Amino acid sequence: MVNFKITEKEIWDLLEQVTDPEIPVLTIIDLGVVRTVELIEGKCFITITPTYSGCPAMQVIEDDIKILLKDIIDCEIKLTLSPAWSTDWISENGRNKLREYGIAPPENEPDKSVLFSKPVVVPCPQCKSKNTRMVSLFGSTACKSQYQCNDCLEPFDYFKCLK
Repeated sequence: MVNFKITEKEIWDLLEQVTDPEIPVLTIIDLGVVRTVELIEGKCFITITPTYSGCPAMQVIEDDIKILLKDIIDCEIKLTLSPAWSTDWISENGRNKLREYGIAPPENEPDKSVLFSKPVVVPCPQCKSKNTRMVSLFGSTACKSQYQCNDCLEPFDYFKCLK
């Protein structure tokens, strides 16, 4: 079934239902993965950008979009790597959802401690303390690092900053 009356805004609103398979508290809109939505001659064209090139979640996201829209409008998904995704594209709502879920959202600067030996301060999403330390550069997914709070002792993920 093709709905010629659906608008781009309505499609953007529907896409709020598609969650990130690795961080299900976030939608693909929160993450800024959806770049464009275009309606051309009764067909929908959606462009998405992965958070990391080779991100295994992208196929699931593409499939979820197609399933969501299959009875509404014909849809074609295009994956683009340029411009590269940036953590700047995470919405403020998405950053708040990460904190509430127990993942520290990205700080506004990439970690350059390897070059300058001054690590990025990552506040604990549980107690808000800035007295934290990186346990591992690699967390539960490629886009996160593992941290621990030195005050409340809780471990937490940090969504790495990419610019």
